[in-house]
Amino acid sequence: MGVDTSLRSTGYGVVDLFADGSMNVIDCGIIKNKAKLSQLDCLKRLHLAVTQLLDLYKPDHISIEGTFYSKFAKTAMILGMARGSVLSALAGTELPVWEYAPKRAKQAITGSGNSSKEQVATMIAGILKADISQINDDATDALALAVCHGQALISPLSNKMGLKL
Repeated sequence: MGVDTSLRSTGYGVVDLFADGSMNVIDCGIIKNKAKLSQLDCLKRLHLAVTQLLDLYKPDHISIEGTFYSKFAKTAMILGMARGSVLSALAGTELPVWEYAPKRAKQAITGSGNSSKEQVATMIAGILKADISQINDDATDALALAVCHGQALISPLSNKMGLKL
């Protein structure tokens, strides 16, 4: 399961990884918080929704976007709070949580860490053989995190890194 956090639109993506390295989408979507909700209400909803997704899909691994850097302190703080809410839900499990920098996930999917969201979505559609035309960008970013981790799991280096299917 991959999670791309934000306060108003957190993306999630759940994929199956098979021994041959192929993957398919189980589910993806967004946890949407309306602009009128307070930050505290948004954080509560994120925590609850992620907890429900964990209960529903029972993933073996979680990948989450790493710390976000912004020249705007307020933006960084809000994203940090959203990320903290999601991490708090994940901390309630015994699951391994892997962090990937946004550029690392993009590079794993497209070959370039500077790819656009549209390029990532197009490549995700090809890799997962899925129609992503109606899927929100935050959800395709979450799928990219899940695929990035899936690729790490099947890499010959994975045993050296302690990763296991």
